[in-house]
Amino acid sequence: MANKLFGTDGVRGTANVYPMTADFAFELAGVLSWLVCKEKKTVAIGKDTRISGDMLEAALCAGFTANGVSVISLGVVPTPLVTLEAKNLNIDMALMITASHNPYHDNGIKLIDRNGNKFSDELYAQIEGLLNQKDSDYNNKNNAHNNNNNGKIDNNNKPNKSPSPLGRIIKDENVIENYIHKMRNIAPNYKALQGLRVVLDCANGAYFSILPQTFKDLGAGIIAINNTPDGFNINKDCGSQHTESLSETVRNAHAHFGIAVDGDGDRVILVDNNGKVIDGDQLLCFLAQYLKKHDKLAANTVISTEWSNLGLGEYFEKQGIVYYKSKVGERYVIDLMKEKKAVLGGELVGHIVLSDYAVSGDALATALILSLAYLEDGRQMSEIFPIFNPYPCIIENIRFSTSEYMQQSVEYEDVKTALAAAKDKLGANSNLIARKSGTEPVIKLRVEGKDEKLVRELAEQLKAQIIKYQK
Repeated sequence: MANKLFGTDGVRGTANVYPMTADFAFELAGVLSWLVCKEKKTVAIGKDTRISGDMLEAALCAGFTANGVSVISLGVVPTPLVTLEAKNLNIDMALMITASHNPYHDNGIKLIDRNGNKFSDELYAQIEGLLNQKDSDYNNKNNAHNNNNNGKIDNNNKPNKSPSPLGRIIKDENVIENYIHKMRNIAPNYKALQGLRVVLDCANGAYFSILPQTFKDLGAGIIAINNTPDGFNINKDCGSQHTESLSETVRNAHAHFGIAVDGDGDRVILVDNNGKVIDGDQLLCFLAQYLKKHDKLAANTVISTEWSNLGLGEYFEKQGIVYYKSKVGERYVIDLMKEKKAVLGGELVGHIVLSDYAVSGDALATALILSLAYLEDGRQMSEIFPIFNPYPCIIENIRFSTSEYMQQSVEYEDVKTALAAAKDKLGANSNLIARKSGTEPVIKLRVEGKDEKLVRELAEQLKAQIIKYQK
């Protein structure tokens, strides 16, 4: 049975609405204290720049410290910093308070183990079961108390137990500089990016100072935009989801290229010198070329997902590069990378994992390797890309009011029949996916094949079929 609260990347929702409430965060901390925090009795917590981050951090800190678990507060930091530094912090686990690329009114909590890896589906199921059990126990106790006391508080019936050990809250003042130092060491020297003119869109998120500072330290000429977070402007008309201002700035400044990140810095989008967006599939090809040239493409293998364009696989086959596809989701990419001993993997949306330098998708590490590869290549970005010709593809994001309606929409028999019929019409060398998002109430429809006209027609028909159940 699928988890109702936890998706592929933790729990997420509207801030101050269940489950993104202070009460839920407090209860979650209690469950994690009992289930996970058994050895070090310490966790680390980072957050992005959303205004609701303070509320959720305070509630988590209260929940952990009340259960005898100390908290290392990392402050405003990107998710890849948390995953990279986790193993050095002497902790049981880490939490990142973020809703990634979503607008400010959403928030979420990502759960990360002591080695920087995301929690498994099985562990999420355990956590959810315990949370549901606590809710049930509370309701039963509350009902019994009210029945026995006619709704009146009995001060003489308080539990008689000794106080539990309490945790502390410790602020880590060094973690950001440690991370920047590691990122700078990706480059061969501190002048490696001299001569580069790049525009950096920080999404008013967690990378607002780290991203421009690191590029400056390595000698790049930068224009930083959307780097003044106020708690409300994270991802607003900027960042990886809204590249219009980045493209315009690149063109006006005659920059070599532009980089956009999302609110928590785990995805990266490239725009070329003409302001054209380059997707994650094309970026994977460029990075694979560079790593292979320098004998750094371990196992001669690249990992992406079933959401990648079919042209990507054909390109790697021609290049003699071994290629595997995982389920959609950064966590599944990383799991398959470990299985196949690969050091490069990623997703179309810009989650790029370079495991020699990062534990998870890291926009800064990717941007630095990309910059080094660009300077070595010597061509304009518009001459480098596209590296392969993608198959015609239509992607539709069909939004529902709740996750329940979204989950039900592709289970209706007429929708299943329409999807099967469309797959038959597309024939060989095609890809048809109607995927339930793990982070928002959206059906992600992908129709891909060789016949562009047929792809467009089928996408319109299937979208209309699914939208019938939109509520």
